[in-house]
Amino acid sequence: MPKATVDRFEEELAVLIIDGRQVTRPRAELPAEAHEGDVIDLDSGKVDPEATGALREQVRQARGRAKKKKPAPPGNFDL
Repeated sequence: MPKATVDRFEEELAVLIIDGRQVTRPRAELPAEAHEGDVIDLDSGKVDPEATGALREQVRQARGRAKKKKPAPPGNFDL
């Protein structure tokens, strides 16, 4: 199932990251409860709480490594 990460909101636009590319959509097309950093399931149009939690944990770990000057883990993930 395709997913998008909410990168940021710019007035009435939502900037999403889909497969490493930035895409803009009207903010009104996203679920009302969507926040920056949330992962949206594009098939259902809903926030995916499990994927959002996993992404937040990856970001937390990456920040911890950065503070300790450890290399980032291999692979691609959105911050």
